[in-house]
Amino acid sequence: MSYDPSPSYPHRPPPPYSTPPHPAPQNPAPRYAPPSYAPPSYPPPPYAPPPATHRAPRRDPLGRHSDLRILRSAYRWQRRTATLTALGYFTLFLILSAYAPGFMTGTAAGGLPTGLLLALVQLPVTWLAIALYEHTARRRVDPLADRIRKEAELDARREAGR
Repeated sequence: MSYDPSPSYPHRPPPPYSTPPHPAPQNPAPRYAPPSYAPPSYPPPPYAPPPATHRAPRRDPLGRHSDLRILRSAYRWQRRTATLTALGYFTLFLILSAYAPGFMTGTAAGGLPTGLLLALVQLPVTWLAIALYEHTARRRVDPLADRIRKEAELDARREAGR
């Protein structure tokens, strides 16, 4: 089959533009009509839940997020300080025992071996870690926790009054 470039039908130009046979509606109806939200005209059955009422948005009952974030970071700092104090000294003692036996067997004041002296110092270092924990609790964590607790009590009283 070969291609014939001349058309077998006469070519006619399109008719001049004219108005369409049916005018388009100005505001077409939506395809989906949402249901009306009017209450039904009949009374609800006795077991139906009460109708929903709109209330004012409630506040977060435990204060602001920033207060809790500050409390969490203060408590985290408190734990890290106390833990690193106690475990840091103990780790130093273990490293010296493993890698510096000559230092640990040397004599300190009064003829005591250095390793024994450092082991005995472990108890006061643990007490220091506990003291640091209590100090940071009193200084940083407890005031924040008390403030958040008071705000929570006020919020609870407000909720009970509603």
